[in-house]
Amino acid sequence: MSHFSYQDGVLHADQVALDRIAEQFGTPTYVYSKSALLENFNSYAGACKGRDALVCYAMKANSNLAILDLLAREGAGFDIVSGGELLRVIAAGGDPSKVIFSGVGKTVDEMRLALDKGILCFNVESIPELHRLNEVAGQMGKKAPVSLRVNPNVDAKTHPYIATGLKANKFGVAFDDALDTYRTAASLPHLDVVGIDCHIGSQLLDDAPLLEALDKLIELIDTLHGEGIVLHHLDIGGGIGISYGEAGEAQPVPVGDYVARLYERIDAWRTERHGGKPIKLIFEPGRSIVGDTGVLLTTIEFLKPGQEKNFCVVDAAMNDLMRPALYQAWMDVKPVRPRSGEAHSYDVVGPVCESGDWLARDRALAVEPGDLLAVMQAGAYGFTMSSNYNTRGRAAEVIVDGDQVHLVRRRENPADLFALESTIR
Repeated sequence: MSHFSYQDGVLHADQVALDRIAEQFGTPTYVYSKSALLENFNSYAGACKGRDALVCYAMKANSNLAILDLLAREGAGFDIVSGGELLRVIAAGGDPSKVIFSGVGKTVDEMRLALDKGILCFNVESIPELHRLNEVAGQMGKKAPVSLRVNPNVDAKTHPYIATGLKANKFGVAFDDALDTYRTAASLPHLDVVGIDCHIGSQLLDDAPLLEALDKLIELIDTLHGEGIVLHHLDIGGGIGISYGEAGEAQPVPVGDYVARLYERIDAWRTERHGGKPIKLIFEPGRSIVGDTGVLLTTIEFLKPGQEKNFCVVDAAMNDLMRPALYQAWMDVKPVRPRSGEAHSYDVVGPVCESGDWLARDRALAVEPGDLLAVMQAGAYGFTMSSNYNTRGRAAEVIVDGDQVHLVRRRENPADLFALESTIR
């Protein structure tokens, strides 16, 4: 179900009118639905019920402490890509022993922090990283649990900036090199080889590429088993997309159907070749958990007619929501209080001094200055990718819980932006 709907002519988040939120907290403001978040997480957790599985939320999608706390209380693990994200997990009450650490450029300090906190596993992406981690673990008198992120050269058929499983991508170990890399990892005294990882891209609407990647991982796991390298978990990554509401857009595969197909293949494989012995399955979903749980609420400042384009100038900008400018992403825009007047075609743009500062193009809107708009499906890669460009404070964030509204990040003011700076004399 949608947790953002019109009730009595006003767009609501669950039971709260969005204009009430704008009046209380101002704009731009990110608004998230707690019930949508938990529903999405439990679409994975429920599909894995009774299995040895762990859902590690990919927190780069949205790392607000309140969201992490809610997911941790549901039993989530976390997929992190920096030491800062690990500290966020801990600050939110998450369990480091349910954390997997991905990313191609882990520093010595980040490795030390993760080893000290006792994370579940490092997803290692190169031989130099293996050697660095082995050295750091040795200095600390520890053994680092590792899996290799294997790049299966499977085309996810998504935007090139979020495709991660092809030979040309920076991520992972090439499939043809994976066996030798595992041999290297197994030979290093301060590493404990425990799993295999794969992540081929984001915003996949069809699970066929993910199942193709699974087949390649199965082949590699069996080859490793024959050499005495026995893996205890299979991390299939994330990638399942969401609907952004564009006309004619393909619909994403339901999470439950995808998980069922995964287990159908895994069960048949383990029965045929491993005497039915199970293997732990790890997921790294991000967008499919948080993407449709949020909207960006913004106020129209001016309507500016032009010779070739009409512009709807709002107080949110590319620094608040980067996806349209960065990926040319289509995002649905809805008026909070729809008008009955004649609609005109507008580009919805912000005040940032860039021609690339747009949130939506060619949208039919019947609006006036002062009206509120909601940019829909903005819960993932919205606030986490925001910046202070043009010395703009980042937006407030609120979570709606039924009929209650909770401020979970206050709006930044200019003094916040100056706080870390100093002049010289």
